[in-house]
Amino acid sequence: MEIKAVLFDLDGTLIDTEKYYQIIWPRAVEHFGYKMTREQTLQLRSLGRPFAPERFKEWYGDDFNYQEVREYRKKLFEEHIKKEGISLKPGAREILSWLKESGIIISTATATDEERTERYLKNVGLFEYFDKICCATMVKEGKPKPDIYLYAAEQVGVPKENCIAVEDAPNGVRAAAGAGIKTIYIPDQNDDEEEVKGLYYKRFDSLLELKNIIEN
Repeated sequence: MEIKAVLFDLDGTLIDTEKYYQIIWPRAVEHFGYKMTREQTLQLRSLGRPFAPERFKEWYGDDFNYQEVREYRKKLFEEHIKKEGISLKPGAREILSWLKESGIIISTATATDEERTERYLKNVGLFEYFDKICCATMVKEGKPKPDIYLYAAEQVGVPKENCIAVEDAPNGVRAAAGAGIKTIYIPDQNDDEEEVKGLYYKRFDSLLELKNIIEN
């Protein structure tokens, strides 16, 4: 299998922001009089539309105003990163630089919208490595549906058989695997790997391990 393109998730995969969502989602929900468990916050990772609003309705009933709570969560998140900044996942810059030097096409395949994706990547100095920015807001359905990965493969102009996806969360793994793209799973939040066992191609502990499958 010759790898010609790598499609990266963003939060929790390249930038170390997923840990912030684990703090901020419960704060946002509590502001509106609800409670959220850690198990619930973990289920939200990479969960796109229309699935996230549906999940909240299941948890809190039809009166739950998802859009209002999400907007408040976004506000809290922006305040948090202004204060704390955005750090990279270990090996992020090194692997992107190596891929670029190796002639591999690089794209995002993220649940984060285009404006924030570009802003975050520029903030941490990674934007220049990307050939394409692909976001779930550009497709009909978000993760765990495969739309974003099918779209990203189309945008980079590479057959999906020659792409690999890099993901940190079960919903992302489901999306990439559903698109028929070999998926590298690098868990970020102590996931129960049984959820996605059999769906991913390889499980790594570090982004730098990507070199092994591309070189070989």
